[in-house]
Amino acid sequence: MLKPFTTTLALIALAGTTVVGTAPGAQAATAKAGATCAKKSVGKTSGILTCKTQGKKTVWVAAVTATTAVAPAASAKLSGSVKVDGSSTVFPFSEAAAELFSKDGAGKDVKVTVGESGTGGGFKKFCVGETDVSNASRPITAAETKLCADSGVKYQEFTVANDGLSLVVNPSNNFAACLTTAQLKKIWDANSQINNWKDVDPLFPSLSMKLFGAGTASGTFDYFTEAINGKAKQSRSDYNATEDDNVTVVGVAGSPGGLGYFGLSYALENAAKVKIVAVDSGNGCIVPSTKTVQDGTYKPLGRPLFVYVSAKALKRPEVLGFLEFTLENLDDLAKRALFIPLTAPQKATASASLEKLKQLG
Repeated sequence: MLKPFTTTLALIALAGTTVVGTAPGAQAATAKAGATCAKKSVGKTSGILTCKTQGKKTVWVAAVTATTAVAPAASAKLSGSVKVDGSSTVFPFSEAAAELFSKDGAGKDVKVTVGESGTGGGFKKFCVGETDVSNASRPITAAETKLCADSGVKYQEFTVANDGLSLVVNPSNNFAACLTTAQLKKIWDANSQINNWKDVDPLFPSLSMKLFGAGTASGTFDYFTEAINGKAKQSRSDYNATEDDNVTVVGVAGSPGGLGYFGLSYALENAAKVKIVAVDSGNGCIVPSTKTVQDGTYKPLGRPLFVYVSAKALKRPEVLGFLEFTLENLDDLAKRALFIPLTAPQKATASASLEKLKQLG
């Protein structure tokens, strides 16, 4: 069963800074969130931090102790509704959060609806007050920030998971196991005339290429085009664009010369239908994975995933309860959605972001 959220009396400082301000009677913390601790210290606490084993490392993480106070949203009977929309990439994460909140959390009487109109489409709704939470696979843009400001919508950004944008080919493709970023730019840049694999590399066979990718309203489209082509939205237009990742799976699986891109979670989920391609950005061929995304070696397509929450919406107990439940169960939700969990410093930043949002009013 997932854990209900409890709010510490102390504020968790931003990642990389010393945690201070513990509850009365607790020893002042001298450790830092995310810092390495000795194996013999596992289970011991320092202020509001506890030494825990995460994978092969032992690190200091935020501790929930007897000096915590249960948040009103978690202890009260909740009702009402929460509207979530935005990124199709982040959709599985929020869908899992909504489902588990209604089963294992305090939200059995709360109706959480999750849409997937794309990152850009989600911000259009969020910034005029039509939704409470906006899923995003890239940070909010200056134009979207202005739209929110003009509408009086205050918000806070939360990093909820990590992802590696993945290139996939048809399972029968035995020549393009690794592509360089230069080759990818050659294929995907605006006005590209590449339509045959032999034109990518003379060692490749003469095979007609069929391309699939994210729709232009998608944050995945913005991220991919900026990372590969050098500028967001700078892309050839003669490809199969879609907001539905399953369309890309079916298309690539049905085309011997198919090539597409989407989030790592969907690539792993459909490993029997499509083949993941390694990417070489100058330091050798790197396959996207939990390790390569978290350690930053999967470049330039490793990325964080976000949710944006309205300050006005947070005043409603059901929205606060849903957000707190989500933040307390980030690891479980990321794994259920096949994403990569946050690092300890990222979690500390997310906790601090909640306190910031509460102050926006």
